[in-house]
Amino acid sequence: MRRPALLSAALLPLALGACVMQPAPEIATPVPELPATFFFTPGADAQSGLAALMPANDPAYAALSAAALADAPSLAEAAARIDAARAGARRAGAERLPNVTADGDVTRNRINPAQFGAAGQQGFIPREQTAYGANIVASWDPDIFGRLKAQERAALARIDAASAQAQGVRIALLAEIAASVIDWRVLDARAAAIKEDVDAAQTLARLAKVREDAGIAPGFDRVRAEATASSSQVRLAALESERARLIGRLVTLTGQDGASVRAALAAPVSSLTLADAPAALPSDLLANRPDVAAAAANLAASDADLAAAARARFPRITLSGVIGLLAFDPEDFFNDSIVGTLTAAVAGPLLDFGRVGAGIDAAAADKRAAFAAYRGAVFQALGDAEAAYGVVAAADAESRLAVEENKQLSRAANLAETRYKAGLASFLDVLEARRAADASGERSAAAMGRALRARVLLWQALGGEAPEAR
Repeated sequence: MRRPALLSAALLPLALGACVMQPAPEIATPVPELPATFFFTPGADAQSGLAALMPANDPAYAALSAAALADAPSLAEAAARIDAARAGARRAGAERLPNVTADGDVTRNRINPAQFGAAGQQGFIPREQTAYGANIVASWDPDIFGRLKAQERAALARIDAASAQAQGVRIALLAEIAASVIDWRVLDARAAAIKEDVDAAQTLARLAKVREDAGIAPGFDRVRAEATASSSQVRLAALESERARLIGRLVTLTGQDGASVRAALAAPVSSLTLADAPAALPSDLLANRPDVAAAAANLAASDADLAAAARARFPRITLSGVIGLLAFDPEDFFNDSIVGTLTAAVAGPLLDFGRVGAGIDAAAADKRAAFAAYRGAVFQALGDAEAAYGVVAAADAESRLAVEENKQLSRAANLAETRYKAGLASFLDVLEARRAADASGERSAAAMGRALRARVLLWQALGGEAPEAR
């Protein structure tokens, strides 16, 4: 009768724990419904790749992006977060394995022998006693109900989230470097256009001086032409402040010194060209966008956390054992002094006054928040892609019109100058035509820059890199 009684006592906590167990709440996490196509997507004939949107042929971008990928502080921080997540996963996996420790101790006890009656008074019980011990202790939670396994799943999902976030940092870094390099090239184009303005104004000033010396034109014409040249030179000088800001930004992004950044930007580029925008499907964003992948991984981690919290209602079964040496004299330490203990324990919630339930509710709320964040990331990706396609289309149209405007105003300026030389137009007509042509040249360069920047924005909105390139 004794063995059934012991078995019943051992299973009593398990039975009591089963009385308070409740299943984890079901939280639906459907994939958001995606549109079939983008509203601003290009036609089916646009077959260029995603990489063509970046200035990969620009030597400055190649050098600066390589330097940033090797030594950028933001990437180092993201890599450290991945290492931390991997360490957490290793710790969670190790929790499912036995834990073995070793210890040693020397204990000295002093007692009152009189409390043991006659035996103590006759000296059979020593007043002081020293014990020498050394133990190896092993314990193991077999994780029958899967709590530790769920925690390991959550830790593994957080590695995926950290990796996706690091990819997002990498893409954002490359996009900012590309945009800064494009801005630098646009400054070069604007500077070239302004220098042409200066040369044209100085040519007009020389022509006005000749006509002034010949007495067929007033000196005011020469003064106005020289003033126009001075105004263009002021605009040219103002570009240097923008160059300084770009160099400072690239120093921050790449972790390189200003001289290295300036040397990379000094490398010449053949020309600025606009690649076609590639056609993509909204569903591609779920695989390509790092923020969507990170949100999905965080959702998986929160689901595993909820499972682990729900399993906290189940009893925990722990197996442990101790084997060691115990002696009261150092000479007897290795002489028949082996001791050991083997324990099987069951512990479960009985009256926790809502502690476990509160933990489950908190984990459920975290999962709902993670699902909302995932849906938000999906619609953020859709909105970014829609906007980027629209901006590319608008910027391309603006750039085409700006180039055509520059050509027409340049022809008008040349015609006005010819008519002025023939005495058929006033100097004011020439000056106004030249000012209009000069301004259109700078606008054309700026419009080209906006079109190139729009492509970088589209590259980032579509996920930056194809999955096979990661």
